[in-house]
Amino acid sequence: MATVTDKAVGASLVGFSLLLFTYYSIWVIVLPFVDADHVLHQYFLPREYTVILPGVAALVVLLCIGAFVGAVMLKNRKPKKVD
Repeated sequence: MATVTDKAVGASLVGFSLLLFTYYSIWVIVLPFVDADHVLHQYFLPREYTVILPGVAALVVLLCIGAFVGAVMLKNRKPKKVD
């Protein structure tokens, strides 16, 4: 069963993900239709980062997955049999 700490960590991760999704959705979907001199633009990065940041995040995730798979494969490697 999950402990209180596990539930708190899970809830905070879900909350952070929801906040990040909302921020990114507004940034990508709503902001292009708002005038450039509107006060809303000061809370967001320039538009070119809408492609750069997810690309970097995807690269980091793929590198972490590759490192994990490599570490598991090295750990489970069987020694060579000498005949």
